[in-house]
Amino acid sequence: MFKKISIWLLAIVLALAAMIYQRSTGPTYEFKGELEHNGESFKYELLRSQETTENATIQLPYIKGAEYSATLNYKRYMTSDSITTLDFQLDEKGHYTAQLPIQPAAGKMEYYISGVIEGKEFNIPQKGEENIVLRYKDPVSDYILIPHVVMMIIVIITGIRAGLGSIFNDGSMRRWTVVAFSAMTLGGMILGPLVQKSAFGEYWTGFPYGGDFTDNKMLIMWLAWAMALAIIGFKAKKKETISRAAVIFAAVVMTVVYLIPHSMGGSTLDYEKVDQGIDPKEAIKTGAE
Repeated sequence: MFKKISIWLLAIVLALAAMIYQRSTGPTYEFKGELEHNGESFKYELLRSQETTENATIQLPYIKGAEYSATLNYKRYMTSDSITTLDFQLDEKGHYTAQLPIQPAAGKMEYYISGVIEGKEFNIPQKGEENIVLRYKDPVSDYILIPHVVMMIIVIITGIRAGLGSIFNDGSMRRWTVVAFSAMTLGGMILGPLVQKSAFGEYWTGFPYGGDFTDNKMLIMWLAWAMALAIIGFKAKKKETISRAAVIFAAVVMTVVYLIPHSMGGSTLDYEKVDQGIDPKEAIKTGAE
């Protein structure tokens, strides 16, 4: 019993670490930092993802009593557009905000902030660093998104559990391989495309149709678990060496894929085509295009 509990705890810890790393390093994760004034730190979290239902509100911390001004500088991503500037203003809730205009799904805006606090200039990001990029997406129904997320959490936990079961040879690897593969099939290969369709208008933009990293990562993980299940079968064998190796391989592949930041190489609106009059829904490309 102690062994089983220990393996489960290790699986959960490893899964949580992988999920947190992926979520906190992806291109849709908030751009975080601090402004300094009179020895105090004022934290900010700047958006890098927004639904197409409203403008993206970029919010800075309000520093009461300070002589403080800031300007939002932005343009459409990967275009030769001129920079548009917009001063931050206090809203009715006392927040210091400026707004980026709504774009079609997969449309991206790049922006940076310049400002002055008590005569001292600041820039977000720092000069010489790349501008912040924000991507718009259409809303995704909770009835699709929540089951998708739940299934993918089950995949990483049970997948790692299957791998650990193989390493410690506790007789559970076959059971958890079946669960991981089933959850991957439902959450990744069925619900995943439904999420993609809702957000960006296409069910699948990975291989062989495009270079979407998220779709391709899903495909790689699914194939790894499919191969593992095909090798181990549903009944125990006299010699499990190859079966154990297959499950460990699938678990390692899955973990490595999870360590690749989420949404890299995702759908991007081609503004050059949009400016030529092409429907934005027909002007979306992916990372490798």
